[in-house]
Amino acid sequence: MRGGALLAQQRAYPPEVAGLWELPGGRVEPGESERTALRRECVEELGVEIEVGARVGPNVPLRAGLVLKVYAAELTDPEAEPKPLDHKGLRWLRAAALDSVQWLPADLELLPELRALLG
Repeated sequence: MRGGALLAQQRAYPPEVAGLWELPGGRVEPGESERTALRRECVEELGVEIEVGARVGPNVPLRAGLVLKVYAAELTDPEAEPKPLDHKGLRWLRAAALDSVQWLPADLELLPELRALLG
C-alpha cells in the first residue's frame, strides 16, 4: 500500500487469465515463510522491497493444496516505483476504484476486506 491505495497487477499469462488483475505475491517455496515469499516475489515481479504487515481477510481456496493468503504491505522506500517485470501493467487503486478492474475470482472475494483496509 502507498498513500491510501493498493497495488494491483495485470496478468500477462497464461492465456485464460491474461488481462485479469490480481494482488502482488506468489507461491511459497519449500523452507520459506509466507512473509519471506511475499518479499521475494515483490523483488522478482516488481523490483521493490516491502515491509509485510498483518493478514487481510480469510484464506481463499484456489484448488487442491493451494490457498490464497493476503497480507498488507508497504514499500520500504516510499519513493520507489514498482515496475511490471512479469505482468502487463500495474495500477495503484483507492477503495473507490477497486471495481474499476476485472479481478481474478480469488482476489475478487477479498474486495470487502481490501476496502475496509483502505478505509
